[in-house]
Amino acid sequence: MPPAPLTPRQRLARTAAISALLAAAAAGLLYLADRLGPARQARQFIDTIEASGARHAGYRRAHSHGVCVSGWFEPKPALAQLSRASMFTQTRIPAQGRLSIGGGGPEAAEAAARVRSLALQLTAEDGQQWRLAMNSFPFFGMPSAEAFLEQVRAQTPDPATGKPDPAAIAALQARYPSARAFAQWARTAPWTDSWANTGYNGIHTFYFVDADGQRTPLRWSFVPLAEAQTMSEQQRQHAPANYLSTELAGRLAQGPVGWTLQLQLAEPVDVLEDPSIAWPQERPTVDAGTLWIDAMQPQQGGYCDGVNFDPTVVPDGIVTSADPILAVRSAVYAQSWNRRLQEQRQATEAKP
Repeated sequence: MPPAPLTPRQRLARTAAISALLAAAAAGLLYLADRLGPARQARQFIDTIEASGARHAGYRRAHSHGVCVSGWFEPKPALAQLSRASMFTQTRIPAQGRLSIGGGGPEAAEAAARVRSLALQLTAEDGQQWRLAMNSFPFFGMPSAEAFLEQVRAQTPDPATGKPDPAAIAALQARYPSARAFAQWARTAPWTDSWANTGYNGIHTFYFVDADGQRTPLRWSFVPLAEAQTMSEQQRQHAPANYLSTELAGRLAQGPVGWTLQLQLAEPVDVLEDPSIAWPQERPTVDAGTLWIDAMQPQQGGYCDGVNFDPTVVPDGIVTSADPILAVRSAVYAQSWNRRLQEQRQATEAKP
């Protein structure tokens, strides 16, 4: 017997079910596109970096040269008012981290590097972690992930000269005002003589969420307590290769070195999702605590070597923004971390 015809109510229910199924499938595809997009870009980034000669087995693909550091962070009460993160109610939070220089060479001369970096992992008593990845520049040189990939490709050395093509660099700066601004910063910013008296900036926007669910958009910097002393070009050229490491070891022999965590609060007119646009200096700031570093060790085999300092790893009470470069940066870190761990395993297995 042929099936009984559907009633209007049944037809409506079936149509709704099919629509829901299609909507779920579309949502799944959008989710996959969102997740696979940064991962695909990350592979492109790492492949391009490696093609430039910056592939050193077992090392990070960027900022390869550095040292492990450890200490603690002392939050101020203002921090717990802005964020409900459990760690901010502690008097002291253990900190592990890494100080490094820009570039892909693990044997690079430290004093000659224009960019310096500080990565941290703060671990709360309940196990939640906050990972931070900061640099000495105050803003990013490119406004998008696609533009950043252009920059990486433009900076790839020409096999004939061993240097990037000046025409490619000039064309890049002509297209992107932020690239010109970054080049100006690199030429004119003070060149401090220590990791300890260098400031480090988290150029991306994050939201701190308080106990009532109130979200505050902000960026942060670690401002050094040590007095700034600058190096001349001649001093940098004649400095030993491990100048910064040796200098830091000498400081730590005298006691801990510190930085103030300074939060910069956004105004409604500020651009939140483009790290190439720095916020005006007159924005309100909050001194939220002090980071103290009291120990260092070589990175190879050190506690920082196995850490992926992914800046999107945050505790409850901190939320990432929709900054697309932040998402790609997270994926690039993961890609680099996976490759170097595989290389380290292969090296271990190859030993007799």
